[in-house]
This record gives sequence, structure tokens and C-alpha cells, in this order.
Amino acid sequence: MTGIVKRGECKTPGGKLVAVNVTLAADGTAQSCQLDGDFFVESASDASAAQYLDAIARALITRRPIQPIIDACSDCQLIGTDAIAIETAFARAIGWDLIYKESVNNNKHPHNSAGMAPDDYAERWKRLKRDLIVLHDHPRTPDEQMRIDESWAREVAEGKRSPTLRIWEWAGPAVVIGRFQSAQDEVNLDVAKELGFDVVRRCTGGGAMFIEPGNTITYSLYAPLEFVQGVSIEESYKLCDWWLVEALRELGLDVRFAGLNDIASQYGKIGGAAQRRFPVHRAARGKSSNDAASGAVLHHVTMAYDIDAAKMSQVLNTSREKFSDKAVKSAQKRVDPLKSQTGLSREAIIGHMLRWLA
Repeated sequence: MTGIVKRGECKTPGGKLVAVNVTLAADGTAQSCQLDGDFFVESASDASAAQYLDAIARALITRRPIQPIIDACSDCQLIGTDAIAIETAFARAIGWDLIYKESVNNNKHPHNSAGMAPDDYAERWKRLKRDLIVLHDHPRTPDEQMRIDESWAREVAEGKRSPTLRIWEWAGPAVVIGRFQSAQDEVNLDVAKELGFDVVRRCTGGGAMFIEPGNTITYSLYAPLEFVQGVSIEESYKLCDWWLVEALRELGLDVRFAGLNDIASQYGKIGGAAQRRFPVHRAARGKSSNDAASGAVLHHVTMAYDIDAAKMSQVLNTSREKFSDKAVKSAQKRVDPLKSQTGLSREAIIGHMLRWLA
């Protein structure tokens, strides 16, 4: 049965955007719905994440509260959004007059009142660097980048690879969308194809990345889960990017963490991060003769070195709702590249990062 598809969106203040596409029958009855957005779901597997989001969608259709669904799933954790935002997006799709109100006491918002001390960050990185392999990789196609990122993370999870930090190089232009985003809603697919951009999906959540070789600096950290043990997922973003913030501050920038997963300076946003945990499969755990197979965290960051803002606005579709809690209403104005902030070449900045890690 076909119907009319309506879309509703809601941006969690300080967090991420969630959207709901609802298929309506001729009489206005909601037949089905599907969630997408730049939020994150930490789960034991892709299948469990899909089942989790499907259960939330079924609850929306049957007008049941979704907070019990979120609370009941011990294998999945929703990051960057919450039940209120999802229900608001659904209500907006079907035309209900429901206004999102942020709950001050909602611990699911990506804000931490306490957090780790700087010395704790430094000590964890000191231990990690004892076995950390740092490499500046050769250019790879967008598809290959996606495959190697997940495969290396799984190898670290199973104890088959040492902790690694990889700085990427791109062999071609790309738009990389997040694990739960809708390609047709995030990207002008016809324009992207015409301009030679590959559209690929990564294994982590978060928003779309606009990539042109030489205009971005991307890195991935593949670390054992013990590196983030005892740290909340929100706090682990800061832990994984601590070294980068320290390195960029040495270049004279007032670098800071912004929201859940952004890195910014006094001039504007520099880049964003995405993250996912990989548990050890039972087969791998059984074959392991030591404690190396402990799971892994994949954390990757893309920073703008330079940017063709006009081309980016042609290729990406950015909704007004995404900037509803920000003073800046344009993605072009919000991002301030490292080239203009530092006056340094891309090679010089990468060289500084590598020396800091060494």
C-alpha cells in the first residue's frame, strides 16, 4: 500500500538532529515510519541497532511512549538525542502542534557537569602511546576508506592489530554520510554525481562530511576498549581528541570542545568526530590465547583545512532545523578552515600533529 510521505525533524539543543519520515494513508492514518539523522547508537551489532530503531518506530505508529523502549534495551544506547526529540519529530511529520522543550535535568543530553581532569587524559594517552602505531596513510578511494576503517577497528577488537592512529589521504572527492542518515535528504545526489563526488556511508553515526582531496585532515584512532573504560560515551569524545586539542593549541589556536562531538576555536568550528565501539565476537574471544581480544573503540575526526563553500552548499542539503539552537544559520559560515586560522600549509599542520604524537 502506498501513501504520502511526510517528514519531521527536531534538533536536540546541544545535541544532534533526528528526523522521522511517516507514510500516511489517504485518511491521514500513519501506516509506517522510519528514523534517520546524525545521532549515534552504541550497540552490540548492526542488527541490534536496526531492531532498536524499528521498535521505536513501531511505538510511534501505535502512539505509545518511546521512553520505555529506550530504557528497556540494555544492548543499545542512544546518544545525541532523546525520546522527546524523536516524538517531536514524529508529531511535526503528521502535523501535530507539539513543541520541543528541553529538560534541564535530562541526563541524556550530551553535557557533563564534571568530567575527567586534564591529568587523567594525559595519563591514559601516555599508556596508550606505549604500543600505539602512528601512520600517515597513502591515498585511498572513499569506498576503501570506509572498509579499512571498520576492518582495522575489528582487528584491534580481536587482538589482531596493535592500537593505531591513521591519518588519511583521499584519492577522490566524496560525501560521507553517517550510519543513520538518509542519503536523499542529506545530499543533492544528482549534483554530487555531476561533480564527481562518491556518496558513501560510514559505520559510525554523526553528520555528513564534504570531502575534497587536499582540503581536509582526517584521522582515525583504533584503540582497545580499556582506553575508554569507566568513561561515559560523551566524555570519551573529549578523551580521544585530547591530544589533537593540545597539538592545535600549540599552533596558537584557542581550541575547545563544542557540543557532543565538535572541535572549535575562537574563530569557528574546525571539525567533527564520530565514534563506535566494537565488542569481541564470541568466536574470536574463544580463539584468543591472551587478553588482547578485549574489544575496541573507533574514533575518527575530519577537520576542514580549506573549503569550497559554494560547492559544498550545492552538494549538501542542510535543513534549518539543524541550526535551530545556534546563532549561525549557515554551514558555510559556521565552519572556519585551518588554512585561514593558522596560515600554515596542510603538510605543515599534519607534520606538527605527527611530531606531537611522537
